[in-house]
Amino acid sequence: MSLSNFYASISGMEAQSRAMQSVSMNIANMTTTGYKSNETMFSTLLGSQPAIKTNASGNYGSRSDIYGVSAYERTNILKQGTVASTGNNYDVAINRENAFFMVRDGYDNVYYSRAGNFSTLTEDGVTYMVNSSNMKVQGFEALEEGGFSSSPSHIIMPSTDVIPSVPTSTVSLLANVPASDVNSSSYGITIYGPNNDGQNMNMIFSKVEGNVNTWDVSFNMDGATVSSDPIQVVFGNNGEVLSPQNFDFTVDWSDGSQNVVTMDISKMTQYDGANVVKDLAQDGKSSGNFLKSYIDDDGVLKAAYSNGQTIDVAKLSLVGFTAPENLTAVTGTLFQAGNGTGDSFYVMGYDTADKTIVKAQSLESSNVNPEEEFSRMIQVQRAYSMNTQTFTVNNEMVSTIIDLKS
Repeated sequence: MSLSNFYASISGMEAQSRAMQSVSMNIANMTTTGYKSNETMFSTLLGSQPAIKTNASGNYGSRSDIYGVSAYERTNILKQGTVASTGNNYDVAINRENAFFMVRDGYDNVYYSRAGNFSTLTEDGVTYMVNSSNMKVQGFEALEEGGFSSSPSHIIMPSTDVIPSVPTSTVSLLANVPASDVNSSSYGITIYGPNNDGQNMNMIFSKVEGNVNTWDVSFNMDGATVSSDPIQVVFGNNGEVLSPQNFDFTVDWSDGSQNVVTMDISKMTQYDGANVVKDLAQDGKSSGNFLKSYIDDDGVLKAAYSNGQTIDVAKLSLVGFTAPENLTAVTGTLFQAGNGTGDSFYVMGYDTADKTIVKAQSLESSNVNPEEEFSRMIQVQRAYSMNTQTFTVNNEMVSTIIDLKS
């Protein structure tokens, strides 16, 4: 009797031991964000003798040198876990199967992950968005002129400093100019400058003698000088503005700054009654203190300030692959691409507008199924036990042969 009889049972015990390790790892990571479960696969180990045809029909005979079984792990990358709300500003879950966050380590190596439990890390005075392993999250930087850069880079968190005021550039006024009993009517409008948090400007309508329904417009403002071309507003017999419906004026501030403002009075009226302001809108804002930053459902990191202004900071970069199942698992939540993953593409790029791709303030749980894992554990335990029994029987048979020959 050959000692090779032991190989099958030994390889079986090793393979089932590896399978139990995989089950244990899955159960241990049941609550790990973005974890993808492993499944142990088995394959037959063949010896050195080739299979031989037994007849002219081409049928092969059974091999006598099959030495056992080998095992390898397959990661269930495309099986999505449950998405649950967390309320954390930097948590984000992916709603697509073939989509991964892109992160970089300190050596600039690129990894891909489904775990969106992000936080911040400050290095050399710069604060980055990082994952749970302190790898830097990649995204598209917001541009001053709007939109995002076309190439991903480290996401840098917004400054917590005060942002300057936003100068007023447009004003829309809906108000009534009294048609009778007054020679002038004044309207207060708050105007913001490049370095000014708001100053009241009076726009004064003065009736023009001898001209029906005609008013001269002038401005009065403390701390600044308002200038414009001569403005005469003419109303129609039905109280509507005939001309001009829009005009520009310039505000010269005492600190030397300046802003040009376009005024829209197309909806003003001239009726009997008071000088009632029905609606006033302007696009200027005061300076603002940083309140918070957060990721929205567009995958955009935003910064909110006390003046009501919200600024885009960066947009998350989500990548997919033509063969994502071939990603190499580095850990249960990190993967690397290789030749087998095929071409990569942006599932969410700098110009993507799709609110269904990610879910803000949420996380994707692991895709481990506890019932399946416990069932697999029993199967592995039974298989391991049967291999040990096979080994024991072979050992007894060898011992018997040795005793008979001695």
